[in-house]
Amino acid sequence: MEEEVVNMGKIRINNMSFHTYNGVYPEEKKLGQRLEMDVELSYPIETAVHDDDLTTTIHYGHVYNDIEDFVLNHPYNLIESLANNVLQMLQTKYPETTGIKLRVRKYAVPIAGIFDNVEIEVASGDAK
Repeated sequence: MEEEVVNMGKIRINNMSFHTYNGVYPEEKKLGQRLEMDVELSYPIETAVHDDDLTTTIHYGHVYNDIEDFVLNHPYNLIESLANNVLQMLQTKYPETTGIKLRVRKYAVPIAGIFDNVEIEVASGDAK
């Protein structure tokens, strides 16, 4: 008996940028700051490419909107908490995924040093 091969696909949305009010310090909560995010969703791609139909795949416009809505309406002290909760939301909304990887970058970090940003990465399933 021949085993069916299931091709896997990945959707990536890179450099999403949001003005948020995440942070520990009062200035961060009052003035807000820019966070950037990347997301990668792994999923079986066969049905989507076979049917060539948007309704049989993960609609990346919806993924973006779900992330934007969550990020703008759920402030956290830690970007680690934000990242983990966005990951959990995506796992719930897109159960067909076999793995999700999410990166969150914070640029206005209260550290005396020269660097571009601090980045947190969380992953689930086969994206680990």
